[in-house]
Amino acid sequence: MAYKALVIDDETLARELILDYLKDIKEIEVIGQCSNGFEALKTIQESKPDLIFLDVQMPKLSGFEMLELLDTKPVIIFSTAYDNYALKAFESSATDYLLKPYSRDRFATAVQKALTTLNGSREHQPIDKAELQYQPENLNRIVVKHLDGIQVIPSNEIDFIESADDYVTIYHKGKKYLKNRSMQWFENALPKRQFIRIHRTIILNLGCLIRIEAYTKDSWIAILKDNRQLPVSKSGYQRLKQVLEE
Repeated sequence: MAYKALVIDDETLARELILDYLKDIKEIEVIGQCSNGFEALKTIQESKPDLIFLDVQMPKLSGFEMLELLDTKPVIIFSTAYDNYALKAFESSATDYLLKPYSRDRFATAVQKALTTLNGSREHQPIDKAELQYQPENLNRIVVKHLDGIQVIPSNEIDFIESADDYVTIYHKGKKYLKNRSMQWFENALPKRQFIRIHRTIILNLGCLIRIEAYTKDSWIAILKDNRQLPVSKSGYQRLKQVLEE
């Protein structure tokens, strides 16, 4: 019984090359092709492939963003023209990382690694979200799941982020979205002059701030444009003051 494989790449020629290389590998059955992350996410959830060949940079959703939205993962072979994503790929439990252009022999080596993993177990493994805690170079958007599907939020449109146990709550245009990331991750990833950690539990977009009012001797209240009030700690006040005075 062959293992099911899905080819995910926005370039037609790249997909055709993988299909050509797979023709003589009887252990692999290609069940489909996808040209973007949204299409791939839907196909993976419906078809549950054993193996995916995944590009990194694609329209709509990148390869890494798509992986974040999966609850279970197939075996992953990344295929990309960018060598700077290799570390992130292996942090995401990739079996191998093919740097375009690659030879048939190099491709066969990657497939053999995947088959070794698959032969160990056909069971799909739950994704360890900690494996996906790579640091983006520039966080200009955030992808979240909600009841209506998938929402892509431009980072500069976030009002604030609040800690919620193992998750964070992202506030955006009157709505709330949960994301399985840490406050520290967002504090490091978001633009430092725009997003300030004003409290242990709050990261604020300065564009939403109207004023700051004293609350107690060592605490303050941030008043937002929508009249929402957020706590500001002593250290958070110092961070705000430093940025606002620059």
